[in-house]
Amino acid sequence: MKSISSKADLAINGAAPAFSDKLHVGRPNMGDKAAFQKYVDQIFESRWLSNNGPLVQDLEQRIAEHHQVKHCVAMCNGTIALEIAIRALELSGEVILPSYTFIATAHALHWQEITPVFADIDPVTHCLDPEAVRKMITPKTTGIIGVHLWGHAAPVDELQQIADEHGLKLMFDAAHAFGCSYKGAMIGNFGEAEVLSFHATKFFNTFEGGAVLTNNDELAEKMRLMRNFGFAGMDKVIHPGTNGKMTEIHAAMGLVNLDNLNEVVHRNEENYRAYQQGINGLPGLSIYAFDENEKNNFQYVVMEVGDDCPVSRDAIIEALHAENILARKYFWPGCHKMLPYRELYPHAALLLENTKVVGEKVIVLPTGTELNDIRIELISSIIAEIISDR
Repeated sequence: MKSISSKADLAINGAAPAFSDKLHVGRPNMGDKAAFQKYVDQIFESRWLSNNGPLVQDLEQRIAEHHQVKHCVAMCNGTIALEIAIRALELSGEVILPSYTFIATAHALHWQEITPVFADIDPVTHCLDPEAVRKMITPKTTGIIGVHLWGHAAPVDELQQIADEHGLKLMFDAAHAFGCSYKGAMIGNFGEAEVLSFHATKFFNTFEGGAVLTNNDELAEKMRLMRNFGFAGMDKVIHPGTNGKMTEIHAAMGLVNLDNLNEVVHRNEENYRAYQQGINGLPGLSIYAFDENEKNNFQYVVMEVGDDCPVSRDAIIEALHAENILARKYFWPGCHKMLPYRELYPHAALLLENTKVVGEKVIVLPTGTELNDIRIELISSIIAEIISDR
């Protein structure tokens, strides 16, 4: 592929970066500023800032409806949501999860003195391999945390079957899967609970925030108690708890962004298609494919660098960074290679071969509402130049 612009040629030859501004993975998707200001005015008028305010309640109801699930329990962030869900499910001992995930998934267990046991992934889907999960079950295992990656659902049915066979609790880290589906059913309806992240870089954000989705009435009520110190009314504490509440200002951002979801999905999908057109056909490169039969948010554009690519993954990353294209390695090198886990479980890598292979070939490319087809075409042409120049 030839560059579409002399600017790309100049950049590759070291004359100037291709972009004067840095193109990041995960720039925030943001709704209408005027609509947000109206919510801010409402907050000032009501003087209700936190403690399960009306905006939080409205947000919970709308997110639950969007995912066709009974309960959405909003939290101050996704990590606290993970921790509260784990504690509410009374997990202990050992819990199986992928190493190929954001470190918060493992930390949420370790922080509560639960041993994270890392199982390998499917090299095609990048999600947990059910057979690898089976191999890691011991008498101390109490649960499984599946991770829906890139908006693609983990193997829900197989993991549920394993959990049922062994009497384990199953939950999901659904930080990547807001608004996505599995076999036509919305994410949020699987396992005991599914945890969302509303961090600034996620498809849907509340500045910072998270939530747990569940159809279990008792579990939802338990988590609502736990996020507010266990209070069940004034001066009435009936359960151990912490401060996991979402504030009204964060809920306001969420409500505005809910109104903007269709536009974000549309832009994300256009970006994804543009990258497909620009990258597919280049030697050794491919774009991770979304399942066209499911609902997707298209938030992550994942490029895989194969063994037949003339340039290494890290060399491509370095060259892109030189052009202010801040593509990222995800989730390299894997949780098991980070502290404290690489010291606690120094031999974990022996059973994580696919995790290593995938972690060394993935590049997540910039996308989001700030990009357009022209910019993506230029990024694609730069990648083509990087490969052809080697």
